[in-house]
Amino acid sequence: MDTRSNIDPTRRYGTQDPKIRNKFTCTFCTKVVKGGAYRLKQHLVGGYRNVTDCPRCPEHIRKEVTDFMKEKQPSKESIQMLSRMQEVDEYDEDEEEDCVEIRSKRGSEGTSKLPPKKKPKQRGLIDMYYTPNPEGALKGRKEGKGGKQQTINEVCRKELRGKACSEIAKWFYDAGIPFNAATYDSFNIMVEAIGQFGPVMKPPSMYELRVPLLKKEVEAIKGKMKEHEEEWAQKGCSIMSAGWRDSVVQKDIINFLVNSPRGSVFKKSMDVSEVSKDANLLFGVLDDIVKEVGEVNVIQVITDNASAYVKAGKLLEAKRPHLFWTPCATHCVDLMLDDIGKQIPKVRSALKKCMLSNVFIYTHVGLVSMMRKFTNQRNLHRPAISRFVS
Repeated sequence: MDTRSNIDPTRRYGTQDPKIRNKFTCTFCTKVVKGGAYRLKQHLVGGYRNVTDCPRCPEHIRKEVTDFMKEKQPSKESIQMLSRMQEVDEYDEDEEEDCVEIRSKRGSEGTSKLPPKKKPKQRGLIDMYYTPNPEGALKGRKEGKGGKQQTINEVCRKELRGKACSEIAKWFYDAGIPFNAATYDSFNIMVEAIGQFGPVMKPPSMYELRVPLLKKEVEAIKGKMKEHEEEWAQKGCSIMSAGWRDSVVQKDIINFLVNSPRGSVFKKSMDVSEVSKDANLLFGVLDDIVKEVGEVNVIQVITDNASAYVKAGKLLEAKRPHLFWTPCATHCVDLMLDDIGKQIPKVRSALKKCMLSNVFIYTHVGLVSMMRKFTNQRNLHRPAISRFVS
């Protein structure tokens, strides 16, 4: 291969103006080309818009310049990878331009032209390893050790955040997502990950959410469960039963959770409608869950204080002397308060009057409005079912 092919043709077929760097004179037709070396190549090759073709350029020179331009173009694969790795440049550059755009919408019609928007910085493969983990970035920010602070003007930052929050809120309303979903840690991690990607992020499709991403998350959960199981084997664990009644299908359900120093995880849910009143059958259910978790790992089993559970717990302790049955403390307090309300006459009378007054007020719209007027829009406490893990 000719070594001359690696030399920029503009060095041989054009003369650069010593005073103006972007000004070249064509060797063949002596035409002065403004716009740099690339514009001179277009002049020699011909066929480009807004560039005059060189009438005297030999065909072999034209072919040489064309081949040189093709060799210098990045491959299609590189372009696709770079487009996926695009991210906005530092906040003090690109976000400052966003600030100009926002202000221009509110400004007068006679404003001057805005400067052309800069291209976002291209990110390479090494940035995949340098970019902080979203969870770690959030934690560091809360501890005051987060990443680089944005240097963008505070007013502009507020407007940009307001615009983003409005779009997020619209999605919440459109999809019917409960507002408390915004309190989840996973929601904050998602927002952080999107921010780290930058603009022009392609959202996941319905198929991706339903198949590959779901399978990936299942595997991730299995990995976390394995970590918990290793913790159970090292430090032991407690089995907690959360009993409740499904009023729709009229069934008694028990959710079993396993607690350890690493945290609490959901193990399984069972329909115990046919066994909830029989201590021997409940003992079989508790014994099976102990086997699933691992007999050597379980330190105690926590249930409520119903008579059937008390007897089942005693049977479990008799079969497995190394573990303990523990009554739920919250349920104990609930039963104590229930007894106080029933056994002490003054308390029973006061509670009865309060409940009657509560029902009377809330069944009359006018009284509710008057009450809220004099209580500064506050409501009365109403009787409710106690919630506890047992």
